[in-house]
Amino acid sequence: MHHFSKKEITALFLLLVAVFISTLLSRHTRLYSTSIITTSGSFEVFLDETTRVEGLIEELKGLEIDFRQEELVWAANTLGWRNYQSGRYLLSSEDSYSEFLSKLGRGIQDPGPVTILPGLDADRLSRNLSRQLRSDSLLFRQIFQDSSEIALEFGLTGEQLFSRMLPETYEMYWTSSPERVVRRIYSEFERAVVERYENEIEENPLNLDEIITLASIVEWEARFNEEKPKISGLYLNRLERNMRLQADPTVLYALGERRRLLYEDYEFDHPYNTYQISGLPPGPITNPDLNSIQAILFPEEHDYLYMVATPEGTHRFSESFSEHQQASEEWRRWLREQYRIKREREQEAASDT
Repeated sequence: MHHFSKKEITALFLLLVAVFISTLLSRHTRLYSTSIITTSGSFEVFLDETTRVEGLIEELKGLEIDFRQEELVWAANTLGWRNYQSGRYLLSSEDSYSEFLSKLGRGIQDPGPVTILPGLDADRLSRNLSRQLRSDSLLFRQIFQDSSEIALEFGLTGEQLFSRMLPETYEMYWTSSPERVVRRIYSEFERAVVERYENEIEENPLNLDEIITLASIVEWEARFNEEKPKISGLYLNRLERNMRLQADPTVLYALGERRRLLYEDYEFDHPYNTYQISGLPPGPITNPDLNSIQAILFPEEHDYLYMVATPEGTHRFSESFSEHQQASEEWRRWLREQYRIKREREQEAASDT
């Protein structure tokens, strides 16, 4: 029987220590230095609910990225991060297993861009928000009802609250509740409009609700921001002269659709039809952006009282009704020509089939 010498025992011990240290270093490197994926750049992971490692693997497979499935399971078991919180996570190809799994396990979400578009109605805004966040559009729509807690808290109607959803791109967490989202947007309206233009609002002959209502009409009417102050000045001129606004967007709002207006539409009996009522409508018709609000606070000074659309998408402005009639006839002739060209093309297409 061979007896190990002290030197051999020492060498064997040192070998075992070296193997042990090497194993620890290898394991540490795999957990804390090795990237979970080989794809370059960053990527998003969306978890709808608390998810285990099996669900995470399925989510990563759906992203079509390269990763080592067995090693991920090993890392999750070794580190103890086997459950991951719901949310949106921005992950990099440089993230180690430890960084990746602990971030999901702790629920350290990354905020993402949420864009509020101008010129919407409450239904479209609610659907828009639900597409960008993990929320039901119905929950947003309920907030824009007169009876919602937030509307009552702010002393606003649901329509007024909706009109203060200032168009902008916000950074928000994907799992934010509808209430938190609306409060966040409303606070931005307070900061960017109410606080910033406190003096201008106080000195304006219109109160804040009226400013937002007129801004919402300008928002719908103007295709280009550069035209908004001129359109605002025109509407203010009409109000000062006790003329009806005769704003086409209010007729479209009353009708509940967006299309070319017919003569009989202007006779539609509705409290928002400014061809039938005097002054401003009872409330806003859409959510105006900051440019439209600024246009009411800083209107262009001129003597225009009439405007008509142009083929370029802008407007032709007139001081007298006779000038306006001439401009309107030119616009109608252009429209008739467009319809004629369209009919000819349709007939040619039909004859070719």
